[in-house]
Amino acid sequence: MAIVFEEKKKKWILETINMGYVFALDKEGKLKNVYWGSKLPRFEDYPEVDDLVVMDRYTWDDEFSVRGEKNNVEPCLKVEYYDGVRDVVLNYVDFEIKGNQLIIKLLDEQYGLSVKLFYRLIEKYDIIERWVELENSSDKEIKIEDIKSASLYVENSEKVRLNYLTGMWGSEFHLRKEKINEGSKVLESRVGKTSAYMNPYFAIDYDATEDNGKVYFGELAWSGNWKISIQKRIYERIAIIAGINEWDFTYILEPSKKFMTPKFVFGFSEEGFSKASQNLHHYQLDYILPQDKAHKLRKVLYNSWEATTFNVTEENQKILAEKAAKIGVELFVIDDGWFGQRNDDRAGLGDWYVNKEKFPNGLKSLIDYVKSLGMDFGIWVEPEMVNPDSDLYRKHPDWVINFQNRPRSVERNQLMLNLAREDVKQFIIDFMDKLLLENNIDFVKWDMNRHVFESGWPEVESERQREIWVKYVWNLYDIWKYLREKYPHVTFENCSSGGGRVDLGIMQYADQVWTSDNTDPFDRLEIQEGFSYAYAPKIMMGWVTDWGGKDTYPLEYRFHSSMMGSLGIGADLNKFSEKDFEIAKKQVQLYKEIREIVQEGYQYRLSSVAKERYFAVQYLNEDKSEGVIIYLRNPRRFGLFDRVNLKLKGLEEKSIYKIYEGVGEEEIEVKTLSGKALEERGIIIEDSSKEFFSTNKIKHFYSRVLKINKI
Repeated sequence: MAIVFEEKKKKWILETINMGYVFALDKEGKLKNVYWGSKLPRFEDYPEVDDLVVMDRYTWDDEFSVRGEKNNVEPCLKVEYYDGVRDVVLNYVDFEIKGNQLIIKLLDEQYGLSVKLFYRLIEKYDIIERWVELENSSDKEIKIEDIKSASLYVENSEKVRLNYLTGMWGSEFHLRKEKINEGSKVLESRVGKTSAYMNPYFAIDYDATEDNGKVYFGELAWSGNWKISIQKRIYERIAIIAGINEWDFTYILEPSKKFMTPKFVFGFSEEGFSKASQNLHHYQLDYILPQDKAHKLRKVLYNSWEATTFNVTEENQKILAEKAAKIGVELFVIDDGWFGQRNDDRAGLGDWYVNKEKFPNGLKSLIDYVKSLGMDFGIWVEPEMVNPDSDLYRKHPDWVINFQNRPRSVERNQLMLNLAREDVKQFIIDFMDKLLLENNIDFVKWDMNRHVFESGWPEVESERQREIWVKYVWNLYDIWKYLREKYPHVTFENCSSGGGRVDLGIMQYADQVWTSDNTDPFDRLEIQEGFSYAYAPKIMMGWVTDWGGKDTYPLEYRFHSSMMGSLGIGADLNKFSEKDFEIAKKQVQLYKEIREIVQEGYQYRLSSVAKERYFAVQYLNEDKSEGVIIYLRNPRRFGLFDRVNLKLKGLEEKSIYKIYEGVGEEEIEVKTLSGKALEERGIIIEDSSKEFFSTNKIKHFYSRVLKINKI
């Protein structure tokens, strides 16, 4: 069984295929975490409470840390009761096992605060989901000041390292590794969304590599303000506490009401970072993404933004649609500028009616034309925002997030609607309903382009204003849930100034995410490498664009960079030559041949773009019979006579594999070797340096896509 309770020792043992997680009751009846790591052969092998090395007179190792009870770990729960008492005392009540789910019941009997700890095992991927439910069973209000989803503990060591993802707009998902020293390291967001600055992902290792060593990892499923704290002392185990950020937050829990935290997802790999990433990837595909589309292949899309910006018209979109269909695009998307008086980013946002000057026949004529070319039709919206210069704002200036008697900070010429309000929530549902009911739309790109600043909510009493941070996110999820259920044929993409809202919370409703507004094909390599540690390739959109100028990068290089996830094209097709169209058509065909392996397969990072003179990623299908290698040179580490020895991963040692490249009849064999040979001796990538001898020039941006086939 995956979940076992040992009555005599008052110990709960949770096991996945390779991971063990154990906690128990101590002599005072308090829950103590005693183990997280490799699955052990026998239940008797796991530690007891008495085996904990406690060097501090104060409490450590609490399975659910609270503000109170001598606790010295950052609390998961801090409340204030009606009489001013801020000390939480939770006593164990009972437990329940339902299949792969464990529920632990705790109670602060004096004040009627019930706490349920939920554990759900995802055995195949060595992952556990944790969340908490609070219930006020008293007749008095309880003020929640801090509520996290879980506290975890890992072994203390001088070698221990923290891995996390950081960045900014246009430069998201950069992987950082640093030694964990004494004190607290905080990863967080305070801007009202997940943010590009930090992502709610962490991994802790002890000199692990891609393929070897222990890696403890976790992600938080929340799209608002979040916090992950890593707390270390000299002796005790290292604590990890994760959940909603307590900054500027309180929540009044009324009698008989409940509060549910977001899920904190954590797991373990003893085969390095590659296995940790693969488990997260396939957990997301099987358990997080909306399951009606999770395993459907993502279509090759074209977005017309770079070609026309705000100057969208029925005529110019039809011209672009013809050209997109010519290269094999399957989904045509119009971006900003189709609605209201939206001729630039200073006006019209919030007025969600079709601009009759640009589309005199409404959207139907364009949609019908796009579909006649064999493509689906998609559209851009930004429902959470409003321009001050709009009919909506002039009618409802009170609908934006604001403080009374304070300026309203305008960013990107827009203000932020208060989704915590039920009337704002209903407004968004109503206009999206109208848009999707009246038009045959297959795809929605949902954008969100600013942060929360003046986080006031003047329409509610002051003690409830700080609930805005959670009620905003809850209502956002409700809107997406409603739209998905009513329009199951529509695919939804989540975007927030690029990768500013990428997390497991929004992924329960979004089929894919916009990774970054930076579409420079070389810059994208480091962004995409970092993204791959935490999120599945299928979720990640990559566009072929004219970033930096149409001729800055070879078109093939741009395509190959974008093929590492789900492929999109945003370049101005009006500037394409006939040769460009030939190349693009061939590359789209190539992607369609490999996309099932890229989107559904197992990803292996063969190198790091920050450390190597090339970046190479390998993908294998589940039975290891087919694969893909995408190779791109790193010109910043380029040597004149580059010959790269590329060693593959994950193959069956005794099977024979053919490595080949090209499309259709142009396919050529590169090498045929056993799986073990490809892993041990590798294959030589000749690169393009040999062209130096005939042309005296070197292609700095050089790339190849190789296919793997078991024969």
